[in-house]
Amino acid sequence: MQLVMTLLVRDEEDVLRANIEFHRAQGVDFFIITDNKSEDTTPEIIREYEREGIARYILEADDDYNQTAWVTRMARLAATEHDADWVINNDADEFWWPRRGDLKNTFANLASDENIVIAPRHDFIPLADERDVFFRDMIYRKKVSLNTLGKPLPPKVAHRAHSDVVIPQGNHWAELPGESKVVEHIIDIFHFPIRSYEQFTNKIIKGGQAYERNKTSAANVGGTWKKLYKEYQRNGLVSFYRKQSFSARQIEKDLRTGSLVSDCRLADYLRTVGVA
Repeated sequence: MQLVMTLLVRDEEDVLRANIEFHRAQGVDFFIITDNKSEDTTPEIIREYEREGIARYILEADDDYNQTAWVTRMARLAATEHDADWVINNDADEFWWPRRGDLKNTFANLASDENIVIAPRHDFIPLADERDVFFRDMIYRKKVSLNTLGKPLPPKVAHRAHSDVVIPQGNHWAELPGESKVVEHIIDIFHFPIRSYEQFTNKIIKGGQAYERNKTSAANVGGTWKKLYKEYQRNGLVSFYRKQSFSARQIEKDLRTGSLVSDCRLADYLRTVGVA
């Protein structure tokens, strides 16, 4: 059983290596990675894994965040050129955590007619005073994760490999020929969207500008990103970031009320597979 992961990345040097090493240890066989105009060491990190023979590097020079086209291309390559049985369309800040065993066995044990796996996402909170790498700092997650519009955080999907698959903008679904048989409640996604003020601001500025250039997506697509970019244009993202990052006192309070949950599983696991 060949498990392939796609990643669309831009300036992800703080999280990409941990992401690849985690999923590699979980049984992902190969990574197809599209780099969209990174200006940090992200391309060098991808090239390292390409030299190891477990990754394929694709440079995407357009700057209109046409995620549908770029991820669909990778998902189809997984089927046609990399012998994938299952494909996980992932982001660098997402870690797919199986509820039992590892990812490889989780997908291998699915019935032959099951072709979509839906995985809910759980947001981990940034700290007001960052001290360490993200996965050691960010060990508290929200019991209920909402996007910036106040709506439930949408899940992501993995799918059986197919040469004609289409991945809509956002990676929240996979359009496959024929009938879809969905599986739920077997995988969760640990989500780390805000890791530092610098990382978050860079993401929103570049993503917001790219969405303004995008002429292919529907107007209601990318609402969270567009809202945050408008916030940046008005007065920066300092106040928003301060509201999202938690002090020790706020963490203690929210742990007591149950709105936050302590969750060290990713940090502990990465330590066991040698990620410092």
